Order: sequence, then structure tokens, then C-alpha cells
Amino acid sequence: MKFAIIAIGIALVFLFMLLYYRVPGIVACLALIAYGVFALAIFELVPITLTLAGIAAFILSVGMAVDANILIFERTKEELRSGKNLSSAVESGFNRAWTSIFDANVSTLITALILYYFGTSVVKGFALVLGVGVLLSMFTAIVLSRMMLRWIVQQRWARQAHLFGIDDAELSFDARGRREVTT
Repeated sequence: MKFAIIAIGIALVFLFMLLYYRVPGIVACLALIAYGVFALAIFELVPITLTLAGIAAFILSVGMAVDANILIFERTKEELRSGKNLSSAVESGFNRAWTSIFDANVSTLITALILYYFGTSVVKGFALVLGVGVLLSMFTAIVLSRMMLRWIVQQRWARQAHLFGIDDAELSFDARGRREVTT
């Protein structure tokens, strides 16, 4: 029963990301799968026992990983709407989202360190899982998602606005009066 509830929750997050963000949503889903695999590997290596508090920290860090991807994709959509080409919009999206992602994750890491230092064993478990999860979410959102999107924007099939969650009517015109989405 618990596994079914978790699977339904993950499926709903994936469905939202795919329907709303389309190709970037696929990237986010792949990054989240990698996040889960890396997290489980680290939990086995370190050995971390996942108590209820640890599971809560893991779910919180998954939410932060999704949030990082959403920030990046929304900034990318803004850049596309302003008339940038696809490759420039993706780079600008990552660059503009970086400060927000960095600030949120660093403040969470500081909080996790404080909780780990001053907390009881249950709180320390929460803090440890949260810290590992936040570091992993930054890696998957910034490194893996960027790598995948850089590859995707180079593909001819990906040079269409609707694949990035934007209607053609939302695009700005370039200096020659054409709508620009290609790299």
C-alpha cells in the first residue's frame, strides 16, 4: 500500500512535468530518476537508515529538485518569449535561475548543518538525509539537466516552441520580423 501511494505521487509529478513543460519535462523526469538512483546508492554506501524523519527529508529534497527544474524551465520560457533563440534561452534560463537555486539550497544546507549539530539522533538523521538530498538535487538540476538540454537543443527535431511549453503566438519577433526559436 505504501509503495502504491509513493508510485502514484511520483507518477503525478512526472505527469505534471511532462504535460506542462513537454521536452524539458522529460529532462526533469530523467534527472529525478537519476536523483533517486544516486540517493539510494549514497544511502547504501554511507549507510543511512531511513527512519520516518529520513523519509520526510528525502521527500523534501525531491521537492527541492523539482523546484530547481521548474525555476530553470520557467526562466527559459521567459527568454524564449523575449525573442532569444532556443540555445541562448536555455543558457540564460540556467544562468537566471542559478541565484535562486543557490540561495535556497545553501540556506537549507545551513539549516541541515545546524540541525545535525544540535539535534537528537532522529533530528540528525533528518538533517543528514536532507543535506545529502539537497546536494544531489543541485547536481541533478544544474549539471544533468543542463547537459541533457544542451544536447536536445542541438537536435533539429527539438527546434519547435511547442515542445518547450510555449505557443507560437507567445514568441517575440526578431529584428527581421520573423519568429525565432531555432539555434
